[in-house]
Amino acid sequence: MDSRYFKGKVIIITGASSGIGLASARLFSSYGANLVLAARSIDKLHALAAELSSDPSEIICVKTDVSVEEDCRRLIDEAVRHFGRIDILINNAGLSMRASFKEVDLSVIRRLMDVNFWGTVCCTKFALPWLLKSHGSVAGVISVVGYAGLPGRTGYATSKFAVRGFLETLRMEHQDDGLHVLVFAPGYTASNVRFAALLADGTPQGSTPKDENNLMSADAVALKLAKGLSERRREMILTTVGRLDGRLALQTFPPPHGQGPALLYQETREKRGSGSGVIITRFVDQYAIRQSCVFTDGCQKRQCQGPVARNVNAPAGQG
Repeated sequence: MDSRYFKGKVIIITGASSGIGLASARLFSSYGANLVLAARSIDKLHALAAELSSDPSEIICVKTDVSVEEDCRRLIDEAVRHFGRIDILINNAGLSMRASFKEVDLSVIRRLMDVNFWGTVCCTKFALPWLLKSHGSVAGVISVVGYAGLPGRTGYATSKFAVRGFLETLRMEHQDDGLHVLVFAPGYTASNVRFAALLADGTPQGSTPKDENNLMSADAVALKLAKGLSERRREMILTTVGRLDGRLALQTFPPPHGQGPALLYQETREKRGSGSGVIITRFVDQYAIRQSCVFTDGCQKRQCQGPVARNVNAPAGQG
């Protein structure tokens, strides 16, 4: 990746006060980009701007709640008023949840859709004329959950699926206009998104059972994002397990209320001759059980060699 690609470019980053947004702001600033930092925490944005540059012409901070349409409009207006152009829009602001659909209040799902989906749609809508002028880039930071659902995340997965559908359609509509659209899907990342995740009643989770030391750092994710933007990629899925046909999710999650064994869920699409199949493997109590192998061309004769992903700790015959 050539970091010079970003020098002088005007980059808007939503959710810039923490996590991937914060790491991206630091990275792009080091590359010489002009930044428009957006988040609800204006004090944090000002502190970050002071850390990154002593030149107020290089960075502006805009207090923005992306779930509010007028905030999104004002964000774009402020960017254009200050810099006169927009080269890259990074739709990073997001909110997660931790509750089963049976228990969650519908207001929680509406809140996630407002932030994750409508925030992306509104910011992109108002920035689009300027991005078309600059032949710029719009990126949507989704998640691997935007490719395969995860229990306890109905609203989160739904919103991320929706963002992916929106961006893929936007790309098709502007395939001849020079607009670059990136769907960017990190896996588990060390950030505060889990601490702020909403529970069934809409209150923040406040803590996470996951060991942050074993997760990809926000800095590492920001580097991947920069690579995807500079190379004008269509899609990036950040998983260490591998990708086939661009559709793979691998997640571990605790059952509701911490009861029962932890499960590991994997869904991957594989090509098999003229048809494509979906193989689902669940790991329960560390043992893998093949649950289904269904091919669209009707073939049920594949010589299975065990689960898609093997557990080396399982007894013989169980993965």
